[in-house]
Amino acid sequence: LPHRYDAGKDGFIDLMELKLMMEKLGAPQTHLGLKNMIKEVDEDLDSKLSFREFLLIFRKAAAGELQEDSGLHALARLSEIDVSTEGVKGAKSFFEAKAQAINEASRFEEEIKAEQEEKKKQAEELKQRKAAFKELQSTFKQ
Repeated sequence: LPHRYDAGKDGFIDLMELKLMMEKLGAPQTHLGLKNMIKEVDEDLDSKLSFREFLLIFRKAAAGELQEDSGLHALARLSEIDVSTEGVKGAKSFFEAKAQAINEASRFEEEIKAEQEEKKKQAEELKQRKAAFKELQSTFKQ
């Protein structure tokens, strides 16, 4: 599979991973559009793309079997990979590279979230310390 986009590292590209892939390729799709993309090449009907199904996109593109305005057509065109010249290895490295890119993007987002959570926690602790200090102050004022 374009392992680069296989964030779940399960050897498949699911709907969310396909969504991220298409966004990174500059051709974002609607939820329905993504479902239709998968449906068009999903031979085993598991609602995700295996590497074999991924290759099918390029075979269909080469055979002119993809609609011009379809997400699969955009994927085949924008991925800049010609399976007939680059072969399966080229497609596989593209697939792996895409999964990797998604993985890095989600790791980056997780780091940002963790940072924000840490800041929130620190702000909350500061608030509690101030409240405790005020309480302490008021006992001394009496």
